[in-house]
Amino acid sequence: MIKELKACEITVNGLVQGVGFRPFIYRIAKIYDLVGWVENRNDCVKIKVQGNSKKIRGFIAAIREETPRLARIESLIYKDSEIEELQGFKVAVKDNITDRSTLISPDVSVCHECLNDIKTQSNRLNYPFVNCTNCGPRFSLIKATPYDRDNTTMNEFLMCAKCKKEYENPLDRRFHAQPNACCNCGPKYLLVHKSRRMEGVDSIINAICTLIKDGNIIAIKGVGGFHLACDAQNEEAVKKLRTRKNRECKPFAVLMPDVDTVRNYAHLDEHEEQLLLSYQRPIVLLKMKRELASSVSVGLDRVGIMLPYTPLHHLIFESSLFKSLVLTSGNVTDNPIVINNNQAQKELIHIADAFLLNNREIYNRNDDSVTVVVNSRPRLMRRSRGFAPEPILLKFESNGIIAAGAEKKNCFCIGKRNQAILSQHMGDLKNIETFEFYKESIIKFQRLFRFKPELIAHDLHPDYLSTKYAIESGIETVAIQHHHAHIASCMAEHGLDEKVIGVSLDGTGLGDDNNIWGGEFFLCDLAEYERYAYFDYVPMQGGNKSVEEPWRMAVSYLYKTYGKNFVNMKLPFRDEIPNDKVDLLISAIDNNINTTLTSSAGRLFDAISALMNVCLISSYEAEAAMRLECLIDEREKGCYLYEINETIMVKEVIKNIVNDLTAGINNRTIATKFHNTIISIIVDVIKRMNNVSKIKVVVLSGGLFQNRYILENLENILEKNECRVFTHKRIPTNDGGIALGQLAIAAKRRELQCV
Repeated sequence: MIKELKACEITVNGLVQGVGFRPFIYRIAKIYDLVGWVENRNDCVKIKVQGNSKKIRGFIAAIREETPRLARIESLIYKDSEIEELQGFKVAVKDNITDRSTLISPDVSVCHECLNDIKTQSNRLNYPFVNCTNCGPRFSLIKATPYDRDNTTMNEFLMCAKCKKEYENPLDRRFHAQPNACCNCGPKYLLVHKSRRMEGVDSIINAICTLIKDGNIIAIKGVGGFHLACDAQNEEAVKKLRTRKNRECKPFAVLMPDVDTVRNYAHLDEHEEQLLLSYQRPIVLLKMKRELASSVSVGLDRVGIMLPYTPLHHLIFESSLFKSLVLTSGNVTDNPIVINNNQAQKELIHIADAFLLNNREIYNRNDDSVTVVVNSRPRLMRRSRGFAPEPILLKFESNGIIAAGAEKKNCFCIGKRNQAILSQHMGDLKNIETFEFYKESIIKFQRLFRFKPELIAHDLHPDYLSTKYAIESGIETVAIQHHHAHIASCMAEHGLDEKVIGVSLDGTGLGDDNNIWGGEFFLCDLAEYERYAYFDYVPMQGGNKSVEEPWRMAVSYLYKTYGKNFVNMKLPFRDEIPNDKVDLLISAIDNNINTTLTSSAGRLFDAISALMNVCLISSYEAEAAMRLECLIDEREKGCYLYEINETIMVKEVIKNIVNDLTAGINNRTIATKFHNTIISIIVDVIKRMNNVSKIKVVVLSGGLFQNRYILENLENILEKNECRVFTHKRIPTNDGGIALGQLAIAAKRRELQCV
């Protein structure tokens, strides 16, 4: 028996803190009758076990095979160790400070066991902050690593005897659950309505339900920030929210109590249902079959729907008769989501009728994530709560590199060894409050992940605030072309490090020639790119005005196609735009006043949307393209003529659309034929690139690939043509993924000594 005694030291790296990993290790050590210890370090979890060698092998296998659902093991290394005098199995914390750090768990939805506890445990009856090691807030609370209570915003709440007993028991579900609390010792809610202040969760929930039923708007402090809530079936309440928030048309997200309710209102397949029910609980874009209040989506056929992810959400629905709530970010339009009680009552006072506050500090603000399912695969469109800050593993070292990201939908990214750690969704940096949030978050990430920046990658565009931040940082910089970063982002997500055909289609990105790109076909790898083809340049007059007013792009394309003859054409949108505005625009183009050239596919979609009189003025980003997509009739298989010479020419597309409009062809047919044409162009160019390069790996990235119809059909057609097609799933295809591409390119160039 003595010969069988063995000691083993195990190091586990990955997402192994705050996810029930140590109690899991404790339980399986007991099962395998091993003695030793497990301890959290700021860079890993370290384990020592001693006992029968066969049982140790079984123990190691169990770590790999039975990992807790929230844990992610990046590496597991074990080696023989010296035999010591050990008794039992202990859980310890080691004060170990290095520049390495463990990963940090995202905030996740409340689990079924905790929901049961608020019905059965006397100290947690209807307690809206219930959680355990398998669920609840993480990232929004953590200030430093290792993930211990003293390093979170729960440090000011002293646990009662019952909670402390759970917290210290390795066999309990709440062992070292840092936000652990109950009605007697934890955070509490306070309802403020006019001059009235109400405490007590039961009274608060009843009052909230009454207020919402009566058409009021409530500001609710949640996990990662405040939300604004109202009854999604009350048209007057939703219109009031739009007016007060100055959010004219952009769709609102909706919270529903369960999957059965979602099925009553939206088409739902098994993959969308799985995504709704996942522990991340993201917003899922679903096609509606029964209308909510018309002002929820303002004419779009899809609505973002999510299920409850906090105990409070469940308590509200259980106490009410309504089946859907608008739940939108608690902010003044374009500002970051509000996280502070005083700030909420100051900034949201003209929007909300009442405030549901709590006394648990939010350290890291965190918006809801947005997803869609295409070809049975989930796709992230906004990566935040539930997903950030989980890393993407790279095939090369990225230590010390920070990527500043883009201007819109910004996320930044830091490199730790072979990990790319993306921030939560920041928003559009043109807003000064968002830019302050961005700079503050970079400092927080440096502290949380013990990160020391040595190199900062940024976009080519000199006017992006992210670029200015990089240049003014005093750190060595490297400029990365926007669309190359898009392709590299998708490559990094999928672990590609080879020559690929890259298609990057979006709205805006500065090119090497100082024109605005956005319809790009590259032969590229992570280090370099060759621009093989692009949409023919067209004048874009007025800078951002052309983005906000799609009719400008319609005029530009018509002018390029017909010259001034188009002004006499009877086109639907011309009745809405005065002749003097059109004449002024043409004059500015002729005289090159505030005019640049663009190859942007996004601006082409804007032009067609305006030409069809679908959207002349955009009240939010990509509205024109989204409304065009809503018109698609999948039975229509036709498309328009186009030319591919040195560039992709769409003059014939414009002419044929004008002819269809003049002939009275309906908008659904025209919109579908246009989408089919874009698909045909992309496939055609890829075939030509394949013939030249013999490359069969195709990478698609950029905001245009948020278009479900185009992405779905392209993937299917290209795969039938024996291409290996890579598209985004875990990282947004829009500018929210740019930082990952910037980081990957900078890391690869450094590896090749090209920086």
